[in-house]
Amino acid sequence: MTAPWTDRFADRMTHIRASEIRELLKLLDQPDILSFAGGIPDPALFPTERIQAVCAEVLEQTGAQALQYSVSEGLPELRRWIAARMTADGVPCDEGTIVITAGSQQALDLIGKLFLNRGDVVLAERPTYLGALGAFNAYEPAYGDLDSEVPASARLAYVVPDFANPSGRTMPRRERERLLERAEAHGLVLVEDAAYRDLRFAGTAEPSLLALDVARSGGIEAARTLYCGTFSKTLSPALRLGWVCAPQAVIDKLVLLKQGCDLHVSTINQMVAARVIAEGYDAHLERLRAHYRTRAAAMQDALARHMPLGVTWSKPQGGMFVWLTVPEGLDGAQLLEAALAEERVAFVPGAPFFATDAQATTLRLSYSLPGPADIDEGVRRLARVIAARLAYAGSNAAWAATGRA
Repeated sequence: MTAPWTDRFADRMTHIRASEIRELLKLLDQPDILSFAGGIPDPALFPTERIQAVCAEVLEQTGAQALQYSVSEGLPELRRWIAARMTADGVPCDEGTIVITAGSQQALDLIGKLFLNRGDVVLAERPTYLGALGAFNAYEPAYGDLDSEVPASARLAYVVPDFANPSGRTMPRRERERLLERAEAHGLVLVEDAAYRDLRFAGTAEPSLLALDVARSGGIEAARTLYCGTFSKTLSPALRLGWVCAPQAVIDKLVLLKQGCDLHVSTINQMVAARVIAEGYDAHLERLRAHYRTRAAAMQDALARHMPLGVTWSKPQGGMFVWLTVPEGLDGAQLLEAALAEERVAFVPGAPFFATDAQATTLRLSYSLPGPADIDEGVRRLARVIAARLAYAGSNAAWAATGRA
């Protein structure tokens, strides 16, 4: 007899859903699929040989330490390097304001655990990062629109200010300043997800929210912004290395939560990353930016040449994503089903990226993996699917207008 597990799960599990993106990533194993679904780094950009050499070096020189337990805060030399980078980016800080996490995804989960009670309101952009919703959902919050009136029960606001996933949008400086003003007026904690900040390939860099916050408040200890960074988009996702930069009081609590979660991030991964980034990291970032600049340009060119009238899209200055809006009457989930069946092309429907009032007429396209030729072919196929649905909708409307529908 099967145990009645459903009746034994915690109530919070009713809020947990499978990630549509994680399911779509399985399509990458099908060689005939042209996929714009996975917003993951191009593996050709991983510094594989350097990581391999450093792994051998670390094991040879400090193998016992590298394979041992370590401190929950994270490797001191790695935290010092991050603090120096944060300081250069307008956030004077030291290693005491940094905790290393298993990617920025764990940072979001720990922040949700630290700040959210059931029913508290999280303010988010529309659309917003699906993984953040997945992290916060376990703590049973409600959600509100970042641009709407702030309710009394609002606890924190979550934003991706630079080249947002999924929209590709960058928040202008004045909008960042207004957000800080609203956060101060309503006592909000701001969570700044900076996963794509290092991938700017056009335009002028904006100061981070935390940098603006520190300038307003007089120092990081008086700031209300928690900065979540990661090496997943620049070195390798498999290293599972992210960090939070925040006031010491917040870091101390996050360390306690991390001790109860996984004790610490892999020691050897931290040691390897610390050595890899110690030299040549800026040159490595420039290679990434040049690569994604070419892919983004190919995507913009293909969209301009192939998409039918009525389709609009974002023009990001960095990151990995373009956000499409199709005419009313079309549905992203239905378009995906048709695109897979008829043209063997994949993308992510936009509706799951909305915490409230989902917009079904949206799609996310990632240009991080396919080359320019595949980008052009994939967009051409997708455009055919959209054009066919628009023509069908138009013919139905014309038929209805005759009064014989």
